[in-house]
Amino acid sequence: MSVVRRHWRRERVAPDLSASQHQGRDDFMNQDFAGRKVIIIGGSSGMGFATAQQVLAGGGSAVITGRNPDKLRAAVEALTQNGKAWGIAAELTDRLQVPAVRQQLAAEHADANLLVNAAGIFLPRAFSEYDEAFYDSFNELNRAMFFITQTVVAGMVAGGEGGSIVNIGAVWAHQGIAAGPHAGYSVQKGGVHSLTKALAIELAPHAIRVNAVVPAAVKTPPYLRQFPEEDLGLTENTFASMHPVGRIGTPEDVANMVSFLLSNKASWMTGAIVDVDGGVMAGRNQ
Repeated sequence: MSVVRRHWRRERVAPDLSASQHQGRDDFMNQDFAGRKVIIIGGSSGMGFATAQQVLAGGGSAVITGRNPDKLRAAVEALTQNGKAWGIAAELTDRLQVPAVRQQLAAEHADANLLVNAAGIFLPRAFSEYDEAFYDSFNELNRAMFFITQTVVAGMVAGGEGGSIVNIGAVWAHQGIAAGPHAGYSVQKGGVHSLTKALAIELAPHAIRVNAVVPAAVKTPPYLRQFPEEDLGLTENTFASMHPVGRIGTPEDVANMVSFLLSNKASWMTGAIVDVDGGVMAGRNQ
C-alpha cells in the first residue's frame, strides 16, 4: 500500500487545563464500580483485559473468559493484584463447550450486572479462499455470545437491579477496508451491531442498557499475530496513516469508552453504536 503525505506539519500545543478541567477528566476516567461484577467474554488480553483492569480499579470484580488456559491463568493472576477475578477457559467457536460456560456463569456468577462481549476473530483471508469451516467459526462465535448473553441477562433480570451490556464491534462492519480482506469478520461484527440495538429495546423495561463501541485498528493480539514480528513497525505505520488522528488505537483507548458505558454515568445511553476509531468513520486519509 503506498501512502502519499503532504510535506507540512502543524505543532500541537497541549491545552492548559484548569484544576476543574483536570478533575472532570479524572472523574470520567475513574468510574465507580464498587459492589459490581463484570463478565467479559474474551477478557484474557487486549480490550477485554484492559476493561477488566479498569473495573477492578473502580472497586468492582471481574470474570473473564479465554481460549488459552495458560494465558487466562496469567491474566487472572495479574488482575487479582487489584481485586477479585475469576477465569473460565473455553473455545467458544466449539458449540459443545458453550453449555458448560453458561452453567458455570449461572451457578457461580448470577450476581453479575455488567457484561462485555469482547471476543472476535480477525484473520484476513480472501473471500474466494473461504471454506465452510472457516466461515462457520465466525457464526459459532456469535452464537456463543448470543446464548451466554441470554444466561447473564437472566441473572440481571432475577436480581431486579438492572445492568449494562457493552458489545465490541468494528469499523469493518460499517465499511470495506482494502488493507486486509475481512468478509467473515464483517459478518460477525455486523451481527453484533444489530444485536445491540435489538436488545437495547427488548431489555429496556428491565433497566438493562445495551451499547456497543466500534474500534478501528487496535494494537491487540489478533492484530499483532497477522504479521511477522520484523514487519510490525512498518505495518503499524501503514495502518496508522489510515486514521485521521495519526495512530492506531491501544486497548486502553477502547476500554475507556467501554468502562464509561458500563458505568452509571452513561445511564441515559442505550442502543448507541459509538465509534472509537481515531476518526476513521469521519473520513479516510487515503
